[in-house]
Amino acid sequence: MRTPVSDPLTLGSYRVVGRLASGGMGWVYLGRSRSGRALAIKVVRPELASDPEFRSRFAREVEAARAVSGAFTAAVVDADIEGDPPWLATVYVPGPSLAEAVRADGPLTASAVRTLGVGLVEALQAIHAVGVVHRDLKPANVLLAEDGPRVIDFGISMLGGANPITRVGEVMGTPSFMSPEQLRGEPAGPASDVFALGAVLVFAAAGRPPFGSGAGVMYRITEQPPDLDGVPAGLRGLVGACLAKAPGRRPDLDVLLDGLIGVRNSAQVWPPPRVAESIRVRTDDLEARNHSRGPVLPVSSYLLLHAQALLDAGLTDALVAEAAGRG
Repeated sequence: MRTPVSDPLTLGSYRVVGRLASGGMGWVYLGRSRSGRALAIKVVRPELASDPEFRSRFAREVEAARAVSGAFTAAVVDADIEGDPPWLATVYVPGPSLAEAVRADGPLTASAVRTLGVGLVEALQAIHAVGVVHRDLKPANVLLAEDGPRVIDFGISMLGGANPITRVGEVMGTPSFMSPEQLRGEPAGPASDVFALGAVLVFAAAGRPPFGSGAGVMYRITEQPPDLDGVPAGLRGLVGACLAKAPGRRPDLDVLLDGLIGVRNSAQVWPPPRVAESIRVRTDDLEARNHSRGPVLPVSSYLLLHAQALLDAGLTDALVAEAAGRG
C-alpha cells in the first residue's frame, strides 16, 4: 500500500480525486466511481489497520453504518474491511460540518437551530431503530446539506445491544459532548445520544459546548448545570431536558421531535446563507472535477495536501516548509 506521504490513486474500484480531511483514525478522500458518482472514502491508518482489535472495531462501524438508513444519515455505498488499507465509502455530502460552519461564521439563527434539531432527531430515530447507539454525536460528525443535516461516523457505535469493543471502564468519545454515564465508563444507551444532541444544539446556538472544554469539562458535565446562555428562549426547556444528568430524566426522541416542531415557525431558512454559499462552491468544484479526466486541484492545494501528509507522517515543520518551498 502507498504511504500517507503519497495519497492513493485508487481505492477498490474508485478513483481518488483529493483528500477531504485527516484525523486520528485515518484519512477521508473524495472518490469517484466509473460513472462519476462522488463518494467520501474513509481510510484507516496503517498502524491501526495492523491492530486486530481495531480492525474488529472498524468492522463494527461498517456493520452499524450499513444497518442505518434515513433521510438524515449518509448512506454507505461500499467497504473493504479486509483491505490493505481497510476503507469505507459513503455518499459524498458537499457541505461543511456544523463545527466548520460555526467556526467560520458564528452561531446559527434560532430558526436554523430548530431545523437542525428536527433533522438530528430524525437521524437518531433511524439509528436507534436498528439497535445502534451512535455514542459520538458532535459538531464534526454533523454535515450540513441543502435539505438538512447528515449524521456521519459510526466509529464507536454499538449494534444490537452488544457491548462495544473497549476495555472495561474505557471512555470513548469526545468529552465536551459525552453524557455523564459515558464519562463514568458506564454503558451508553439511546439516552446518551439525546444528551449529545442537547450539547450539539447548544453549540449550534451559542458557538460553544454547554459545559465548555479542556480541563475540568468532565467534572462540569457530571456535577454542574449546563450553560444555556445564547440558546433561544423557546428552545431552552427542551435542550435543558436533554442535558439532564440522569438518563431516565431525558426526553425520548418522539417527545423531543414534537417539541421542536411546535416551536418552529414559517420563517425558517435552510440552509443558512453562508452554508448555502459553501455548498455552492463545493458543488461547483465537484462539477468541475466530474468534467475532468484527473484531479483539478490548483497547485497551491496540492502543496497544502502534501504538507499535511508530511505532518501526518511525523516530519518536522522545517521539513514541511522546505518541501513546500521546493514545490
